[in-house]
Amino acid sequence: MPSIIKWFRNYKTAILYGISLFVLLFFLKWLELRYILFDHSLEIYIGSIAVLFTALGIWLALKLSKPKTIIVEKEVFIPKRKDFIMNQALIEQLELSKRELEILHLMAQGNSNQEIANSIFVSLSTVKTHNQNIFEKLEVKRRTQAVEKAKRLQIIP
Repeated sequence: MPSIIKWFRNYKTAILYGISLFVLLFFLKWLELRYILFDHSLEIYIGSIAVLFTALGIWLALKLSKPKTIIVEKEVFIPKRKDFIMNQALIEQLELSKRELEILHLMAQGNSNQEIANSIFVSLSTVKTHNQNIFEKLEVKRRTQAVEKAKRLQIIP
C-alpha cells in the first residue's frame, strides 16, 4: 500500500511539473511571437497582402477563363420537291459540263473525291480539277457550299 501512495504523489508531482512547463513554454512562445510580429510587422503585412492578391488573381483567372458554351438547337426544314425541274438555262449560263454535273450529284450524295473517282473511272486529280471548276463557276469555296447553292439554284435535286 505505501508504494501506491508514493506512486500517486509522484504522479501528481509529474502532472504539476508538466503543466507548469507547458505554461512556461506557451508564455515563451507567445513572447517570441510578439517579438517577431513587432519586429517584422511591415514584412508580415506586405506578405499577407501579396498572398491575398495572389489568391484573388488565381480565383479571377479561373472564373474568367472558363468558356461559356451556348448550345442553340434549331430545326431546319428542307422541303423535298417531288416535281424537280432542272434549271437548264442556268446550267448553260454557268457553262457546267455533263461531267461536272455528274460530279456535283455524287458530291451531294456525300461521296469523297476518291469515291467519286472510283465510281466514274477517272483519276483523283481529274476529280479535284472538276471540283475547282465547279467551285469557280458556282462562286463558292467548299463542297457543302457548292451542293447547297446547286440545290438552291435547282441544278441538282
